Amino acid sequence: MLANPGTSTLHHRANYTHNPPFSLTTHRCKLSLSLNFPRLSNSAKSNFSSLSLLLSRRKRERLFTVVNAFEETSVAHDAPQSLPQPISVKIPVGDRHILVETGHIGRQASGSVTVTDGETIVYTSVCLDDVPSEPSDFYPLSVNYQERFSAAGRTSGGFFKREGKLKDHEVLICRLIDRPLRPTMLKGFYHETQILSWVLSYDGLHSPDSLSVTAAGIALALSEVPNTKMIAGVRVGLVDNKFIVNPTTKEMEESELDLLLAGTDSAIFMIEGYCNFLTEEKLLEAVQIGQDAVRAICNEVSVLVKKCGKAKMLDAIKLPPAELYKHVEEIAGDELVKVLQITSKVPRRKALASLEEKVLTILTENGYVSKDERFGTPETVADLLEVEDEDEEIIVDGEVDEGDVHIKPIGRKFSPLLFSEVDVKLVFKEVTSKFLRRRIVEGGKRSDGRNSDMIRPIDSKCGLLPRAHGSALFTRGETQSLAVVTLGDKQMAQRVDNLVDEEEFKRFYLQYLFPPSCVGEVGRIGAPSRREIGHGMLAERALEPILPSEDDFPYTVRVESTITESNGSSSMASVCGGCLALQDAGVPIKCMIAGIAMGLVLDTEEFGGDGTPLILSDITGSEDASGDMDFKVAGNEDGVTAFQMDIKVGGITLPVMRKALLQARDGRRHILEFCETVGTYPLHHTLFFYISLRESEMSKCSPSPSKRLSQYAPLIHIMKVNPKKVNIIIGSGGKKVKSIIEETGVEAIDTQDNGIVKITAKNLSSLEKSKSIINQLTMVPNVGAIYRHVLSMSCFSLFLYLLNKGSCEYRGIIGNCEIKSVAPYGVFVEIAPGREGLCHISELTSNWLPKAEDVFKVGDRVDVKLIEVNEKGQFRLSRKALLPETTSEKPSAEHHAADKASPRRIVQAPKDGLAEEYKDKDSASKLVNSPRSDSEEDAPVSKKKVYKGLTSSATEGPKKSSVASVSKIANKDEGTLVNGDAKIG
Repeated sequence: MLANPGTSTLHHRANYTHNPPFSLTTHRCKLSLSLNFPRLSNSAKSNFSSLSLLLSRRKRERLFTVVNAFEETSVAHDAPQSLPQPISVKIPVGDRHILVETGHIGRQASGSVTVTDGETIVYTSVCLDDVPSEPSDFYPLSVNYQERFSAAGRTSGGFFKREGKLKDHEVLICRLIDRPLRPTMLKGFYHETQILSWVLSYDGLHSPDSLSVTAAGIALALSEVPNTKMIAGVRVGLVDNKFIVNPTTKEMEESELDLLLAGTDSAIFMIEGYCNFLTEEKLLEAVQIGQDAVRAICNEVSVLVKKCGKAKMLDAIKLPPAELYKHVEEIAGDELVKVLQITSKVPRRKALASLEEKVLTILTENGYVSKDERFGTPETVADLLEVEDEDEEIIVDGEVDEGDVHIKPIGRKFSPLLFSEVDVKLVFKEVTSKFLRRRIVEGGKRSDGRNSDMIRPIDSKCGLLPRAHGSALFTRGETQSLAVVTLGDKQMAQRVDNLVDEEEFKRFYLQYLFPPSCVGEVGRIGAPSRREIGHGMLAERALEPILPSEDDFPYTVRVESTITESNGSSSMASVCGGCLALQDAGVPIKCMIAGIAMGLVLDTEEFGGDGTPLILSDITGSEDASGDMDFKVAGNEDGVTAFQMDIKVGGITLPVMRKALLQARDGRRHILEFCETVGTYPLHHTLFFYISLRESEMSKCSPSPSKRLSQYAPLIHIMKVNPKKVNIIIGSGGKKVKSIIEETGVEAIDTQDNGIVKITAKNLSSLEKSKSIINQLTMVPNVGAIYRHVLSMSCFSLFLYLLNKGSCEYRGIIGNCEIKSVAPYGVFVEIAPGREGLCHISELTSNWLPKAEDVFKVGDRVDVKLIEVNEKGQFRLSRKALLPETTSEKPSAEHHAADKASPRRIVQAPKDGLAEEYKDKDSASKLVNSPRSDSEEDAPVSKKKVYKGLTSSATEGPKKSSVASVSKIANKDEGTLVNGDAKIG
């Protein structure tokens, strides 16, 4: 019953079979009396006033008295009770409470609830269709979770300022809600059910994903949908070796574990999590703590469900006829045993389809007579129809002897049984699953002939795609993944739009693709499905702990896993293939990891076993569909990095999970056996471990991973400049950095507020050119520094050659030294890109000069010396100081002799911008040699390396260099790695 308080109009819903959750007895009685009165509204007086013209005065007064009395009674009784009061309960979770409230929002839904943690509020509703849909083997449940940007006081960062298509993060939470709820649904209920969940408020501290699982479980328990148990979910973190239930976002930043668990008061239904090589013992301890928290929530909410829950629609459950199971086994039992022994997936699938078609034809078209009915009669039809003509007597009309009347027997007719096609398909699938489980338990052999703990044959290849930065083809049985790695700069990073941070970039992401061709079928190709997003995230989080830091490897890494064959555990094949492809791309991973999927046959007594749950290693697709569990575990031989478990039965206990985890560890060790660190190799002046695999499955990879950057991978150089000089590189509106990119041909220049500058280029020449420009832009000029010009590139090349041979001296900084403008009082000379200084007319020549434009013009190049930097940072230059005639006295002969005997004094502006003096005879050659590997000591110095040595970045400070650069540059001749400058400190 619903009452509309705005109009005081009473509504009664006829044939309401369930009691309203918040209605009172007096309220129901009063509403039942309203059926005897006409519908009245606030405009009743005006209506009756027009009618009163036809009535007498006394009758009019009596009628208005009745109407007013009814309205006063209605207001007096209805106003306080027109709306049901919300009911709430506080539940202790971890170190705080969560608030569960129902009856306040969404009262017309079958079940609705709001769950509050801190200032984070999640609203969830459950509705079901009035008309059942067509029966199928898949429960018609849909889940939609969405994070409203208004919950955090902001709007979308995209073009459309409203929520639209679900983001990957929201899709993953939809899967977290769906997976534990689906096993609790009763079979035979075909009313489409929809769960909608919104984040209405988010405080940035309490995560809404675990709350949404709990809210969906409570709303479903309050609704009319028939389910077996109530589901609740919690998150478990590990901070300072201490487990925390529902940790805050700040605590999760320091956590070594991210575990989300859902279950009932007695069993676990779903776990998913990621950790940094956590042992199985620690993981089981975390699961136990999470299960205790879930049990406490379920016990507290059960009181609320008993008080407010609606009656379940058990009468809407429609199951196939019980005798149909027996008929299908009689028709297809013997052939099923043979078909399930076919090892290959495609022939077995075709044989099962043919057998199913045969069963459908018999039970839906021709009709079927059970063996018990056919062979249970002692006489045949011909015997029953036999007529005894010899003993027949003639009876005279009117004389009937009842004792002598012979009734002619009628033969028993067998009516063939016909069933609906949907019921036959459902039963055939269940019978097939039953026979498969019986074969595994009784015979001890699976469809492909393996034992319960055996792993399928493994084959892997690397370097299949020559133009890709890294590639690997991993095959395990009939499951195959083609993994491809692409390297790039920050522009290739994936931008994530979330509730808190408007700009979050992922420098590593894995994208999973499952085309229909991988199972030999045809289908639609479009946007990634929810399953693809979930499997991709699982593989991504499994590989993430083995990646180097951004400081050690400044690349954005993208992994594509295309499933080319599928027969179980394709996400774990993506983990193995992705790990090999990362090595082939030259990514210095910390160790090798592998993934494996575990299955389960829980009730083994039904199939002739001893009752002990049977754990299956490396399950196939049919074992996943017919089994009771799908437990994926990824990691190395010592710890776990990612795990995901789905249950198809009424949950499992902790001992069963322990057995599955230990058996999964044995399976990973089979793949990664005898993995140990045997050496190191230098990369960017940083030592990384590399892995030697002996007698392991993945060590048989042929060809093996290259473990070095591809020649087609971009070059990234990292340098550090004075943070105050970053704006000079960017320029007004980004004009300067854009001009550098256009002039040098680099792909991108990324600047950070802390002074880190990343240059991405396709070749070495453009990289060095852009680096030189940035060095000159950010240098700190020192008084006394000399800036010399070069007439042409040919002269510059000759100068570098002579300098390298020791045939000339270097006494300044190579620059443009170009006159940009001429004034009557002097000229303005550009000593570096964007850095100009005034050379006064008195400092141009040693002789008197009336006008500067008489001798100099725009575009001329001159050598100058920095003689002053004023308070405003303006430069004062002098050309006269470099002219020979500026010396006041001639050097004596003794002085010349001393100069010849002493080593040459060479002045260089080092990376910090301060001039250094080198008195070593071989200083010139040391200046131009960039850092080289040991194998390159005897090689001639190239022009690019000389240019790199001369154009070092300059920053403020004393002689100690503050340049921080890490570069990985491919040598064109040898294809090896050339180390850059000093490592970032």
